[in-house]
Amino acid sequence: MSDTAVSAEPRLTSLAHGGGCGCKIAPGVLSEILRGQAPLPVPPELLVGIETSDDAAVYKLNDRQAVVATTDFFMPIVDDPHDFGRIAATNAISDVYAMGGTPLFALALVGMPVNVLSTATIGAILDGGATACRTAGIPIAGGHTIDSVEPIYGLVAIGLVDPAHVKSNAGARPGDVLVLGKPLGVGIFSAALKKGALDAAGYARMIDTTTRLNTPGPDLARLDGLHAITDVTGFGLAGHALEMARGSGCRLEIDWSAVPILEGVRDLAAAGFVTGASGRNWASYGGQVSFLREMSALDRALICDPQTSGGLLVACASPSVPAVLDVFRAHGFDAAVIGGVEEGAGLSVR
Repeated sequence: MSDTAVSAEPRLTSLAHGGGCGCKIAPGVLSEILRGQAPLPVPPELLVGIETSDDAAVYKLNDRQAVVATTDFFMPIVDDPHDFGRIAATNAISDVYAMGGTPLFALALVGMPVNVLSTATIGAILDGGATACRTAGIPIAGGHTIDSVEPIYGLVAIGLVDPAHVKSNAGARPGDVLVLGKPLGVGIFSAALKKGALDAAGYARMIDTTTRLNTPGPDLARLDGLHAITDVTGFGLAGHALEMARGSGCRLEIDWSAVPILEGVRDLAAAGFVTGASGRNWASYGGQVSFLREMSALDRALICDPQTSGGLLVACASPSVPAVLDVFRAHGFDAAVIGGVEEGAGLSVR
């Protein structure tokens, strides 16, 4: 493909009505859709299903092995095709790590406007996904392709976990401490990028966080005192914390001043670069969040900001916090203690 052909192609983000995990159907709308679905048989081997909106399904094979199965796909969050593929694949594989599992292989899900994008561009997206899978040490063993109006890429990711070490989003206990593995702000960065307002340093920070595999998951799951894990993605920190609270039958409390934010994000948010998904998230679950003081509109946007390939949110007993932080550090993550778990229900932010 010639340089002229490349330059004539539209920006990937211009072909998508939303990007990354910001494409998710809003939590409130999703609840309405699923409310009328007839229940299906649940075999005893299905250790984790749809009951608590967890990150993946887990099916027990025997006393030492269970299959972890998940899928994730979305429209472009960046314009570079290779980076888009890497981010989408990293995000999909993260759900295996979030259950305490080790990925085995993946299947590619590919929908592309073949009359708009060149085969070279589409190939670069797939190569980006393959790069993430090579980093995870797994093959892409197949997949499915369609001709679609918007570019779509993602994976079915399959892994293994010892049933004794499965960590769902529903195990948090009163007295636990909350630890977050990655800073927030990816949605803000993506909104700025789409409008040409993200500088090279901001883009580099965005790519660094979104292509970093959540490899601490399996090591965390084997720790004594580690009770629950989820990854923070399209529903934002508040949304996924609420899912953990509901699944665990507890109340989560977040110390907002302790939550790490990517450098430059606050300035961009103050300048108006906020995703529509952030507002949809707040409209869906804002009534379930209580504040010990009134949060600004900017802070509400950040706590609801959709994270693409976001960090692991962990609930663990207080004595286990040093070990949890050590595991994150050993994998190259600067994790932060951001709150705790109490008796009650819902989410409070102080």
